[in-house]
Amino acid sequence: MNKHRKFLAVAISLAIAIILAGCSDDKAESASGASADNSITISWPRDIGTMNPHVYNPSQLLAQSMIYEPLVSYKEGGEIQPHLAESWTVSEDGLEYTFKIRENVKFTDGSVLTAAVVKKNFDAVMKNSSSHSWLGVINVLEKTEAVDDQTFKMVLKEPYYPALQDLAVVRPVRFLGEAGFPEDGDTSKGITEPVGTGPWMLKDYKKDEYAVFTRNPDYWGESPELEEVKIKIIPDAETRVLAFEKGDLDLIYGEGVISMDSFNQLKESGEYQTALSEPVGTRSLLLNTTNEKLADLRVRKALQHGFNKQAMVEGVTLGLEEKADNILSTNFPYTDIEVEPFDYDVEKAADYLDEAGWKLPAGKAVREKDGQLLELELIYDKTDPIQKAMAETLQAEWSAIGIKLNISGLELTTQIERRKAGDFDVDFWYNYGAPYDPHSFINVVAEKGWGVAEAHSNLPMKSDLDKQIKETLGSTDEVKRQQLYGSILGTLQEQSVFVPISYIKKSVIYQNGVEEFIFPANRDEHPFNEMKISK
Repeated sequence: MNKHRKFLAVAISLAIAIILAGCSDDKAESASGASADNSITISWPRDIGTMNPHVYNPSQLLAQSMIYEPLVSYKEGGEIQPHLAESWTVSEDGLEYTFKIRENVKFTDGSVLTAAVVKKNFDAVMKNSSSHSWLGVINVLEKTEAVDDQTFKMVLKEPYYPALQDLAVVRPVRFLGEAGFPEDGDTSKGITEPVGTGPWMLKDYKKDEYAVFTRNPDYWGESPELEEVKIKIIPDAETRVLAFEKGDLDLIYGEGVISMDSFNQLKESGEYQTALSEPVGTRSLLLNTTNEKLADLRVRKALQHGFNKQAMVEGVTLGLEEKADNILSTNFPYTDIEVEPFDYDVEKAADYLDEAGWKLPAGKAVREKDGQLLELELIYDKTDPIQKAMAETLQAEWSAIGIKLNISGLELTTQIERRKAGDFDVDFWYNYGAPYDPHSFINVVAEKGWGVAEAHSNLPMKSDLDKQIKETLGSTDEVKRQQLYGSILGTLQEQSVFVPISYIKKSVIYQNGVEEFIFPANRDEHPFNEMKISK
């Protein structure tokens, strides 16, 4: 019996030792960052979508960029660097782009990236080219060719200098493995599975609830420090903040993902880390010159001078955005030009309106001309609190110079439809950001169908402006291109069809366990590859 007890005691001691050793190993594993703790949880306002690289909503850019990769990538200051293409050459006439495809790149199903697969993706995109006409390179692409396994050639109909910038965008020209294609090859109808070459793979997903991405163990490039990224779908901004404060989220990242009040409160608490990006776009007003009143430059200038931009930006965005004097912020290529900002000057605004024949009769609140009231409509997205607050501010401030501004909150789709149809006087408009600008910005000024070119149609120099834009996009001369951009942006600034208000920035709030966060240079890319965490 004593021997039995002794044996039992030894067995129990051994079992405890094994358990403790296991716990120690778990702790060591956790400390080394190799366990499941080496993950982050973020929120996103909507479902990530079907993860089809060749289509748009409902698929979310953030998630698409985790799975699918481009031939070239966009870095700070507009620098284009090799990615799936390790090098490239451009013919002297600017028509042929030849890419050397990186060797030993595998899709997550184990298949190899070749020039033939790259061409198959281009073919799928070009089969539905009308859906992608907003991207300039699609409109000038004549043909593609898989020269050999590692050489891919793209031939353009005419020179188009931003071709490489266009290839850096998150969609539609990123690459799906052959296993992801439907039988007929038409990805516009859907894909069979999200097979990419990126550093992340979709591990688990429940529509409208969550998505879990795990690190790709066979990634060709530098592997992320994190092992897992969990995205919780939380549509409501306030609920998102509560989840973060409870510790259910490691970070909240993006544009407009929480209110500016909440951002400031979390920042001022001192309990969390916060940061703002460089400008990613300009919040502007688009004035429609097809409206006879707004066809007069003096009226457009009066609108620019007639509101206190600095006070409005500080009041509405609580200082998280900065007043914009330029149509495009100067952190984009070719945009660092000298412009004369429109200062807040009610007297100057009134003088312009008087000069244009819009007089303010005694005892009246609204200016008149030829029996007509100076009355305009501003349309805005009724779900956007910033647009709404700015619209109300403009309504009050412009009334002080004798302009009656009617403001109409619309569904976003209706707002866009009315803009495209030219059925508006004043509308909010934002540029695309990096890597799309400045070339996509000037393209939309010239390219009909989006409502912007049409809004500029009554400018006296419109045809010359369009010629300059065409010349800029096709120019292979860097010096000439800079001169042309200076002329185009200077003309647009002076003509006041765009009224820049503020520079939009991305925000991030993160728990103290997140050691490093870097905003990506590409507005639509995810930020997870560079992140480090210590929990």
